[in-house]
Amino acid sequence: MGLFSLSFAGGSLLLIGAWESFISTSRNPIGAPSPSPINKITSTNSPRTILSSSIPAIRNPSFSTVTLISTTSLSLLLFFNSLLSLLDALNSNDKIGSTLQLQVLATAALLLMFSVLGLLNNLSKSVSFPYLLVDLIALFAFVEEFLLFYLQRKDPSGIENRYYDLMLIPVAMCVFSTLIELKSPQSNMPRLARGVGLILQGTWFVQMGLSFYTNLMAHNCTLYEKSRGNFTIKCKEHMDYHRGRAIAVLLFNCHLAFLVAVMVGVYSVVGKRFVYQGDYLQYRPLGAEMQTMDRQAQFSLASDDDDDGITELKEEENASRLKNGVSQGVNGHNSGH
Repeated sequence: MGLFSLSFAGGSLLLIGAWESFISTSRNPIGAPSPSPINKITSTNSPRTILSSSIPAIRNPSFSTVTLISTTSLSLLLFFNSLLSLLDALNSNDKIGSTLQLQVLATAALLLMFSVLGLLNNLSKSVSFPYLLVDLIALFAFVEEFLLFYLQRKDPSGIENRYYDLMLIPVAMCVFSTLIELKSPQSNMPRLARGVGLILQGTWFVQMGLSFYTNLMAHNCTLYEKSRGNFTIKCKEHMDYHRGRAIAVLLFNCHLAFLVAVMVGVYSVVGKRFVYQGDYLQYRPLGAEMQTMDRQAQFSLASDDDDDGITELKEEENASRLKNGVSQGVNGHNSGH
């Protein structure tokens, strides 16, 4: 592959993923009320109204034209690069290298088919394909890419296998997000998740190029190439293998942390797009409501104290009257004797 090929592929995936993530935030937020159609003004008995109500809503294209053009260019370059690697493997009599390039050619062909069909849907008015078919081809391309990295075990002890295993995480994100999009095509979250997965793929491709073909390789480890697309990384001692694999995991965690930090920063800037612009004039501040509740509580407590005081006064008056009546009765009885 080479440093240039991996860096170019990673940069392209990074830009495509960033564009997809940005486009997913520019649509209307989920759950926001859509404007009422003009057909509601017409009479319910009108044939045009009945016809328009019976036709389901047409789904928006799931991939933008910029994304499809970029994917077409990337798939063509990947196709030609795989052909060069295949020819080099045949000249070197490398059967494993030629087999690996056939898998890469299959992935590039699926990506090219997906992008061409999507462009025909977006640009051509006479030729159109179901968007479900386009999404299924994209799903097959991601599954093929997953199998490419999962089954790529040229050397079981090579350090590059740990890099391939970590690449399965962003590819799996793209697979599951495309599956969810097939079930919920109007949701923006699958597209955002796929964009994040593509960004992580791009940064990890660049990291693999730097770790395989530059001085950033693990200490005491060397790259051995049998052909252009068939290589392995071997180390001198057993501890060097453990250190190289641990460095790969650490680098991937750094990529994840950097991606999360960038996403939080970008979301703080473009997060206003998700705020629903409604009528908030009918709501009162929370402080005013709390003050009203405090006043009501004070009034109820004061009224309870007043009632208790009035009750005590009445009881004292009744007791004094009863004492006066008893004393008067006793005095009258004594005077009679």
